[in-house]
Amino acid sequence: MIIETELTPNPATIKFLPGRIVMDAGTRDFADHEEAEASPLAEALFGLGDVTGVFFGRDFISVTAAPGVSWADLKPDVLSILLDHFSADMPLFHAPKAGFSVPAADEEYPLDDPADAEIVDQIKELIETRVRPAVANDGGDIVYRGFQRGVVFLQMQGACSGCPSSSATLKNGIEQLLKHYVPEVTEVRAA
Repeated sequence: MIIETELTPNPATIKFLPGRIVMDAGTRDFADHEEAEASPLAEALFGLGDVTGVFFGRDFISVTAAPGVSWADLKPDVLSILLDHFSADMPLFHAPKAGFSVPAADEEYPLDDPADAEIVDQIKELIETRVRPAVANDGGDIVYRGFQRGVVFLQMQGACSGCPSSSATLKNGIEQLLKHYVPEVTEVRAA
């Protein structure tokens, strides 16, 4: 088995491509060792001690190294864990401990006003078709969190969370796209 790697715009994060589906639906972001207890793979990666984030995408895993950690030293250990996991066809999650669900695509958020349903649908469609594929290419994901008085709230995950260029991506890329197609959008903010 060969696992390909790709650099991401976030220098602390590398995207690992095992050549197979990682998550059938949705994504999962692990920000610390406690959250990682839901997954034997995430748990093993955090167990290295130099990992501060793990993100499962459809066909990739993004791993974020702690500040000051050299990827030259960490990468072989991460690859070894990934190879062992996928070669043994181990489960991605501990069934009894998983305790999470991927939000339904039509889930409403507290900020959404029912009167804005058509606008929210347009925003979600643009995020799903135009933004998420580009963000996934960079080893991350973006999640819609709400729309209120012209402001769209989005959460960056994976390699995009904490990336030095994520603010620029939100403001210069996503905000401009949404404003162009949805005139009611006046601003995009990180949630």
